[in-house]
Amino acid sequence: MEENIEKITEIEAATFRRLKDYLAKNTQVQNIDLMDVAGFCRNCLARWYQEESIDRDMKLSKDEARELFYGMPYNEWKDKHQT
Repeated sequence: MEENIEKITEIEAATFRRLKDYLAKNTQVQNIDLMDVAGFCRNCLARWYQEESIDRDMKLSKDEARELFYGMPYNEWKDKHQT
């Protein structure tokens, strides 16, 4: 498996993008519901995104990571989709 590490990384990245896209299209799934059922929410994913950026010397801010994850500023997303 180690010889396929680049492919595995590509697969993991593609899988993450699919999850991100799924959550973007299904805004009726509220963060609080995700947290209750899965133990994480969109904000957790954005925070993990930020933490991984720091580990790779990119150092995204919390707001930058959220905007990359949500596809818009967090407050805008919250106003549009959070009930």
